[in-house]
Amino acid sequence: MVLAAGLGTRMRPLTVDTAKPLLPLLGRSLLDHALDRLAEAGVEEAVVNAHWCAPKVAAALAAREGTPPRLRLQLEPDLLETGGGLRLALPRLGDEPFAVVNGDAFWLDGPRPALSLLAEHFDPARMDALLLLIRTTQVEGEVGRGDFFLDGESRLRRPQGAEIAPFLFGGVQVMSPALMAPEPQGRFSLNRCFDRAIEAGRLYGLVHDGEWFHISTPPDLARTERRLRDGRGTGWL
Repeated sequence: MVLAAGLGTRMRPLTVDTAKPLLPLLGRSLLDHALDRLAEAGVEEAVVNAHWCAPKVAAALAAREGTPPRLRLQLEPDLLETGGGLRLALPRLGDEPFAVVNGDAFWLDGPRPALSLLAEHFDPARMDALLLLIRTTQVEGEVGRGDFFLDGESRLRRPQGAEIAPFLFGGVQVMSPALMAPEPQGRFSLNRCFDRAIEAGRLYGLVHDGEWFHISTPPDLARTERRLRDGRGTGWL
């Protein structure tokens, strides 16, 4: 599943009349880059949701016809947020674990595709979801308090009180359908499911061994473009 239905408010004014995943980076949209990563990892089919500027997202997917992966568009007239969009798509995603990628996530793989590594390390007997983690020390841009701590067995917990967490969630994960199945249809954040998995000791993380770029605001996008065009997109971590 590729999440492409958000409003992209922090990226305005660039997203006033287009969806954030359609913003260009190195001559291709962020959505195309994400779909290319899925194809490189061997993913054959993906559901892509759309809400904000949905006709433009639909046109972008149509332009990829014949290019892996096969794409199925999920139109969402009402904003469902990350969890609601995934819950709606669950019948299309099947009974096996599946990958979930933010449509505006941009990363460079290490020696092997990050999605392949997530799939290999995902253990449905122990995990409800396995998240790709990014070290905050390797991120240019605002990281706030961070997202997660990682214990010795790769389980995740959130920062508490004044704690500063050393990892960000990179917007890429493998998930069991069982994590979404108990949720009712409607609008909600995927964080609700993450919190439930944390309480059960079933949310895990895998630290990314390639590069990941924080693209939240127009300056972030411009900085990433400059870094990649200057040849500094690799080997700088």
